[in-house]
Amino acid sequence: MLARLGGDEFVVVVHDVNLEQEVEPLAKTIAHALSQPYKVSGYELHTSPSMGISFYPANGENADTLMRNADAAMYHVKSQGRNNYQFFTSEMNHVAIERLELENSLHSALERNEMFLNYQPQIDIKTGNVVGMEALMRWMHPTRGLVMPDQFIPIAEETGLILPLGEWALRTACQQFRSWQKAGLTHIKLMAVNISVLQLQRGDLPALVASVLSETRMSAENLELEITESAAMKNPQQTIEVLNTLSKMGVRLAIDDFGTGHSSLNYLKLFPIHCLKLDGSFVRGIESDSNDAAICDASITLAHNLGLDVVAEGVETARQYEYLKEHKCGKIQGYFFSKALSPDDAGAFATLHSFAR
Repeated sequence: MLARLGGDEFVVVVHDVNLEQEVEPLAKTIAHALSQPYKVSGYELHTSPSMGISFYPANGENADTLMRNADAAMYHVKSQGRNNYQFFTSEMNHVAIERLELENSLHSALERNEMFLNYQPQIDIKTGNVVGMEALMRWMHPTRGLVMPDQFIPIAEETGLILPLGEWALRTACQQFRSWQKAGLTHIKLMAVNISVLQLQRGDLPALVASVLSETRMSAENLELEITESAAMKNPQQTIEVLNTLSKMGVRLAIDDFGTGHSSLNYLKLFPIHCLKLDGSFVRGIESDSNDAAICDASITLAHNLGLDVVAEGVETARQYEYLKEHKCGKIQGYFFSKALSPDDAGAFATLHSFAR
């Protein structure tokens, strides 16, 4: 029996099976069927399932318990990268309860002023000057302490809470940039803010950005919005329209985590972007993996040939820095220079790393 619960959630009920081996062929069949491309209005779309599986009576003696445990297994799949299936285990109850508690707390985190931004400096590799900052969201939970983005951002995206959080982050980052400018840190030219796929898919993103820029009196050319490769490819045609509108406003646009997604170079040339951000996973491998080094080199060359800036993330060692400098990478960020800092510490760091002071 196949049933739709609502939204994009479905349930399959299978009778007369007792072993995981008997269910796995069905799970694989469903995964294969849903992974095939869909033709919709002339566009090719892709999707993939995250499946959680529970057994009666081992994982529950009533429908509510079975559903809840299958749901816990499904969220485990999502946390591991999606596009897979997972059988429920008792250990997942703890994870599911923890996730539910985080979700409940996240609903009121903004109201309780628990969210804050740290800023990671972006360094011009030629001059050593701080020329930009990337705003990074953090959450100080009242009982758990510091909760890092990889723990709460996926929950925020799944629940839609990323929309108010994203708007708050954009406004706060722009206000901070203006504060630095007024304090004389005019060599900081860019404030980079991450945009989620949900924000990108909503048609009102350009209007929100225009409103925040007007409210904070920040120039559009000083704002850089970072969109991940995977987010940009969710709906390429819509992405092109939204990015074109933002670009015409004067906002700079960057593809974040470049090299880790599944972007088509054909779409890449159509996106009105100004910068590629080379993913830190490749940068870390420069010293030990010739393939990672080759990918970094090729990405930098590609960016230059397309007339784009290139920023290397996750730079942690002098050897990585020297390699990127030798291959004419434009800007770098990472622990080799600085971790993400509080607004005051970031301002102080920028003051010390400026030949314009």
